[in-house]
Amino acid sequence: MSMAARKNLRAIRQSAKLLCDRLRSRAWPVIRKIPSPPLKNMSEKKQIWFPAKRYGWGWGIPCCWQGWVVFAVWILLMSLSVCGLLPRHPWLFQGAVWTLAGALIAVCWWKGDKPRWRWGKD
Repeated sequence: MSMAARKNLRAIRQSAKLLCDRLRSRAWPVIRKIPSPPLKNMSEKKQIWFPAKRYGWGWGIPCCWQGWVVFAVWILLMSLSVCGLLPRHPWLFQGAVWTLAGALIAVCWWKGDKPRWRWGKD
């Protein structure tokens, strides 16, 4: 790297640092004074779409309309892959099943209760 390019890179880094410092400084007091709404209960922090099962590990049936939409779309895509891919392309069908299952598990993990073993009294 040439000396001029190093000087330019150093100048860009310094100006970016100055800009970040200015944004964090008291030059922007309006942003700091905006209050955040108070949280009333735990459900406002994270809305649960898939509650935990009572016995075992994992999630149960959806408990709100967003979860039911995710589940219905998953069923529709799984049905389309069975009808469209299974007869002609079994390897693509297997890949689609694994992908859709992974996507549903990811959504349940993201929007569901924390997964752990439960024995009915939790």
